[in-house]
Amino acid sequence: MNIIRRIIIGAGLVAGLSLASCDLTTESQSTFDETQVFSDPTLTEYQIFSISQCFGETNSHRGRYLPWYGYNTDIEWYISNTSDDKSDIVKYDMISTNSQLNLANGPYNELFSGIERANLAIDGIRTYGNPETRPEMAALLGEALVLRAVLYTELLKAYGEVPARFEPVDAETIYLNKSDRDVIYKQLLSDLEEAIGYIDYYSPASVDRVGKAFAQGMYARVALMASGYAQRPDDGQVGTGNTGTVRRSLDPELSKNVLYPKALEFLRDCITNSGLDLMDYEELWKSVNNMDLTAGKEIMWVIPFSNSRGRWNYTFAIRNNGQTDWSPTTSDRGGQAGPVPYVYYWYDDDDTRRDISCVNYEWENRGSGTLPYPAGIANWYFGKYRFEWMNTSPYGGGNDDGVKPVYMRYADILLMAAEMANSSGDGEEGNDERTLTRDESYAKFCLQTVLARAYGSSPRAEEELRGLTGEEAIFDEIKKQRALEFVGEFLRKADLIRWNCLQSSMEKAADELAAMRTDATGAITGKNYGQLGDYLWYRHTTADGIPAIEMYGIHIGENQATETSCPAEGTGWQPYLNSEGEPSMYISPESAFKTDSGVDKASTAGFYDANPDLKQYWPIPATTITNSQGTLFNDYGY
Repeated sequence: MNIIRRIIIGAGLVAGLSLASCDLTTESQSTFDETQVFSDPTLTEYQIFSISQCFGETNSHRGRYLPWYGYNTDIEWYISNTSDDKSDIVKYDMISTNSQLNLANGPYNELFSGIERANLAIDGIRTYGNPETRPEMAALLGEALVLRAVLYTELLKAYGEVPARFEPVDAETIYLNKSDRDVIYKQLLSDLEEAIGYIDYYSPASVDRVGKAFAQGMYARVALMASGYAQRPDDGQVGTGNTGTVRRSLDPELSKNVLYPKALEFLRDCITNSGLDLMDYEELWKSVNNMDLTAGKEIMWVIPFSNSRGRWNYTFAIRNNGQTDWSPTTSDRGGQAGPVPYVYYWYDDDDTRRDISCVNYEWENRGSGTLPYPAGIANWYFGKYRFEWMNTSPYGGGNDDGVKPVYMRYADILLMAAEMANSSGDGEEGNDERTLTRDESYAKFCLQTVLARAYGSSPRAEEELRGLTGEEAIFDEIKKQRALEFVGEFLRKADLIRWNCLQSSMEKAADELAAMRTDATGAITGKNYGQLGDYLWYRHTTADGIPAIEMYGIHIGENQATETSCPAEGTGWQPYLNSEGEPSMYISPESAFKTDSGVDKASTAGFYDANPDLKQYWPIPATTITNSQGTLFNDYGY
């Protein structure tokens, strides 16, 4: 056995055997060979577990990819005002020596480590596991194929073109340059189609393992990426340092006309036969914070951190300023990023997703116990992630919280199906060939399902779709609902890239913030921001036994408050005070969305420092390029 392969299999076995109850002490793990490992379903399963280990490495998804990939967009942004290597990542101004990602154990190398483990498992099962006649081995092969597709999708989202490695490393393939991403897309689609035939809808029982519905969803997600727009090197110039342009694939096999029918077939099957359904929106996110991994509900797959690993709430929960009842540390936790402030007003008042998704308070202890206080109009937080909802495993105050980030849920299946059913196919850039037959009724059915959950018993869901007809109008509604449904889940950046509107969408968001500041009507939301209060008042209440906050002046129509009075009913109202302890305007025409350093976040400077359409991807780390023996090169102008 090749020594590289022996080391990796051994590592996988060590990780897996710590969970085993069987007695394997009669033989050292290092003496197992491929024949033994991949003919035994238990040992093979341990190797499958080792594939996921790469996500939890300190500087992989745990501490670098997830905290920094996916924003800034038109709906999510970095809250910090500091200019440094961290802000350079999210503001599209990276260099290959960026201190956060230029790491030997950073996400680029760790994802390839996971791919190598997947390659070993796939090759081993095919060679020794007899998956053609053993369903249990076929299911494990399907899981390995899907995990490899996830790892490659993460690479393609963050780095664009990367080397294509679909066989275990040998002496001839240690050093490879990039491949055209179309080669990778085709392999992933083939792998996922094969895997779908191996995996059951009703097994496994936990969403940190791969199931059939997730495999079908991954096929659709890859198909949308492959057929959409992206910054690509010029044809034949991959891995030469070429800057490229934003364009679609030139390969006819990756057109919408070819990919959408099969992808939509998988999605329809999932919708009809998987048994999945949408949960109450608040209960959904409480279950995430309480680490409920039960399969068969809405969540389809999570990043499989261990219960003491990952920095999700640590990074994105509602901010806890210093030590609170929910965060036993003197350092601030949560609130690194949040919704762009106008997003709250894009929701209708009776949309149950709004107050779960967008929160304008933060937790503090000012000597009277932990209470929520107004955060300032520029500082909105993702209310889906809350330390106070972590009842099963309360946050212990360290750098890891154990929350498992949601990678895909059933709402995405519905909205991907709506997008594909609504499409008439390719036809952009002078190509008039549109061969897909639109199914407008099915697209609206999928939209209706998502909206019905959002509005509950309100008739607003039907009103939203009444009179909505035609491909463009329905597509605009799908784009809107993907924003309101998934804000804070960081799907938006990949969506905007494939729709070819990354930069233009952020420009529109900046204009919307400027409208908020000047009491104008927003072009995105259609809301008259002059109906917001000049002054904010708040009072403390309780909800489900937890301190809560009511605010007057933050909602459309609450514009009667003054510095000295709040017309809202009830007692206990207090004015929002500035740092000098004086009543202060909440949305000041002079200072709202301006940082202490003078950056106007109600402009494109709040979203990006370089052209995002020409910096859609991170550079491959300089250390990796240096160690490639002259075989690997960055594109995209890096």
